[in-house]
Amino acid sequence: MSQEQEENPNFNPYDGHQHSYAIELYFDPALENQVLKAWNVLARRQITTHLISISSRPHITLLVVSSSNPNAPSPPPSAALHSAIRTFATRSEPFPICLTSVATAGSNSLFLLPTPTMPLLQMHSRLCEAVGKEGVEVGEEYRPDTWLPCCSLAEDVSKSSMAEAFGVLKDMKLPVAGYVMDIGIVEFGNTGYGPVKELFSIQLGGNGAGAGLQDA
Repeated sequence: MSQEQEENPNFNPYDGHQHSYAIELYFDPALENQVLKAWNVLARRQITTHLISISSRPHITLLVVSSSNPNAPSPPPSAALHSAIRTFATRSEPFPICLTSVATAGSNSLFLLPTPTMPLLQMHSRLCEAVGKEGVEVGEEYRPDTWLPCCSLAEDVSKSSMAEAFGVLKDMKLPVAGYVMDIGIVEFGNTGYGPVKELFSIQLGGNGAGAGLQDA
């Protein structure tokens, strides 16, 4: 439970907040299951259920599209952007990835850091270029010279549970390796509490058909 929820029992994190959109990379089933296993262990230990409760999927975020005006909604991804990502996916190929270490972000989040290989960094740089041509402004955090790739392991962890969370994650026996297989777009609430909605996902190197993807 967040501090805002504790102070206001009637607080609803899903009401009155705008949404943003993220472009994400997804793993092969075996690697995805390794990350999900860690999420489930943390949930069983009652450390955090946040990522499960918002229907997230193990991923690496390539960039986030959000409104520069905090009081205005971010515009939904355009048909042109859908098409650009579909074309981008067909011109890309699955590639190996290795998740090597656990890191913290702020005081209540844990992440898996991948080895920053050339295929990963080049894919991110190419994507920024591709979406830039569609008028999408890449924020400072996601520009190629500042982007830090990571995979969320735990969010909304209380300070008192952080040490226990680290202990649980030791059983993950890092590094874990696999492949990046898909790219997709999700919608999520700016507060981080609303459910994640996958708008579509596409296999890298495929024919451009993707789950949830509709032609304009």
